[in-house]
Amino acid sequence: MGKPEVPFEAFAALDLRIARVTSAEKHPQADRLVVIQVDLGEEQPRQLVAGLAEHYAPEDLVGRTIVVVANLKPVRLRGIESRGMLLAASGGGRVVLLTTMDATEPGWPVS
Repeated sequence: MGKPEVPFEAFAALDLRIARVTSAEKHPQADRLVVIQVDLGEEQPRQLVAGLAEHYAPEDLVGRTIVVVANLKPVRLRGIESRGMLLAASGGGRVVLLTTMDATEPGWPVS
């Protein structure tokens, strides 16, 4: 089970950071997608598109502290640009966002 091993350098190339969700709304053209704005400690909020609509109401995401892959190339999902990917675990028909146990600030690196 699982995926093939990767060298440490491949993992180290990922920019994993703490983000705080500042707004979320259903994607206007996709039932399963949510458009999320996050604070990554940058000058401007970052927009992500995630397949969470079946598991989280948009208003329940606002204010959450999450883990984001910040250095993915932007992609367009159903016409809306996504500039990163949030991390979540899934199993047993559930999806659970990866969060922190203690207080953190947007932009902190995850290692």
